[in-house]
Amino acid sequence: MDLSQDLLAKLDTLRTALSQIPAEEGLRILAQEFQGSIAFSSSLGVEDQLVTHYIFENNLPIRVFTLDTGRLFNESYTLLHKTNNHYGKKIEVYFPKHEAVEQLVNEKGPMSFYNSIDDRKQCCYIRKVEPLNRALQGVNIWVTGIRADQSGARQDLQLLEWDEGHQLIKYNPLLDWSLEDVKDAVKTLNIPYNPLHDKGFVSIGCAPCTRAIAEGEDFRAGRWWWEDNSKKNAACTRDKS
Repeated sequence: MDLSQDLLAKLDTLRTALSQIPAEEGLRILAQEFQGSIAFSSSLGVEDQLVTHYIFENNLPIRVFTLDTGRLFNESYTLLHKTNNHYGKKIEVYFPKHEAVEQLVNEKGPMSFYNSIDDRKQCCYIRKVEPLNRALQGVNIWVTGIRADQSGARQDLQLLEWDEGHQLIKYNPLLDWSLEDVKDAVKTLNIPYNPLHDKGFVSIGCAPCTRAIAEGEDFRAGRWWWEDNSKKNAACTRDKS
């Protein structure tokens, strides 16, 4: 049995074991069973800050990493620095390959993502997807901060699911949490978070591609707002930054 088959065979057992326990305990169980092959990808959003707290505060052997696309808000860089100091630990940072970024900018300019969905997806691939793929090499359990109510497309997600593209198990410990649940926990536990969340930014990614949303707007309206929503939803793969 190869590694992927072995992981798939464990999936149902893990779902049963983790289905009725708190996120913090689920992380502890997986960290013990998959030590050395479990990682958490943080976009430094409020949900991710809560998961980071559970990992760092409990000294869990889970690698925490983030992607620096080179286009983040200053507030995000400040939060990264503050989080590292707060816990006395380091969030690993993965960068895009500079040759690919240089070629893209020299050929299409620094704002090519506004031109078309294809150009935006090319920029996302270079700055996010390729570094993410590198960060997930050797990982069997990929922990995320995804919540089900962040978009309709996420309603069918499960607590643990098989990621065919990366050939690993994805664990979504906050899947059933509401945004208010997350905010309350962050406030109670005095966890550092991005001040842009207090200014209408629900999802915080690259500065040129993210804006605050108005009350009543869809969660994803703050990303790539210049694109037609129907085309955007059809064209986008899941975004984790």
